[in-house]
Amino acid sequence: MFRIITTLVMVAIAAVAVLSQYQDYSANPWTRDGQVRAHIIQITPRVTGPVTQVLVEDNSQVKKGQLLFEIDPSLYRAELSNAKAKQLQAMALLDKAKNENHRAMALESRKHGTVSELDLNNFQNAVQTAQANLAAADAVVEQAELNMAYTHVTAPTDGFITNLNLRQGAQVVANNPVVALIDQNSFWIEGFFKETDLQGVNIGDKAQVTLMMNPNSPINAQVESIGYGIAKSDGSTGNTLLPNVNPNFQWIRLAQRIPVKVHLEQVPESVQLRVGTTASVQIYTGV
Repeated sequence: MFRIITTLVMVAIAAVAVLSQYQDYSANPWTRDGQVRAHIIQITPRVTGPVTQVLVEDNSQVKKGQLLFEIDPSLYRAELSNAKAKQLQAMALLDKAKNENHRAMALESRKHGTVSELDLNNFQNAVQTAQANLAAADAVVEQAELNMAYTHVTAPTDGFITNLNLRQGAQVVANNPVVALIDQNSFWIEGFFKETDLQGVNIGDKAQVTLMMNPNSPINAQVESIGYGIAKSDGSTGNTLLPNVNPNFQWIRLAQRIPVKVHLEQVPESVQLRVGTTASVQIYTGV
């Protein structure tokens, strides 16, 4: 009899524990389907040319404004010299046009009719044309100076260089990204929760994140946003222009997973966040 009572008591305790865990899970949804995310900046050269120097290494940390690599500036230096020469030429032509216009107006002011009205208009038009040519030459010089500056490629923010394949002598093409930079100030956690678990979850709710690579260092966090939609799998167009429809069982309704963005409040110094690694996320509703 004692053994039966003992068994019933143990079963009751286990049932209470299971019920408590279930209630806790229902009130505070939890998922192991989380990932570390961050903004990835694609470092893109603004000019084309061979790389003369690479000043960073793969998987290295860089500071904002730090020089990453240099592009051969010889072509752009020549273009700048040529643009400055044309600028000087445009300035000289403007001075000549102003002098001729000033001389014609002086002659006309001393004796009316010395210079025809048509010639006066032509002299004034010549000055305006020379001014426009000088403005165009100034713009060309400015562009050439920018191109010279663009041969030095710097980090736009603090971050981490990853998967670096750039080498000295490689040819880079303008507007084609060549280096990936992870913004170290933009890390967040994205947890994918079943739609049935998000009832009662609100922006600002407290959360706790546990990284798989640092299981003993839980991180306090806060719900920042909840996704408004996910891509559909059924109905997309197949190879034969017919819709793709996945087989489904009528008696099973699978809950979709919604992304929830979680902001990390304070990351321990011993923890290094790495994009794409796995995390568990628990949200504490109503706290």
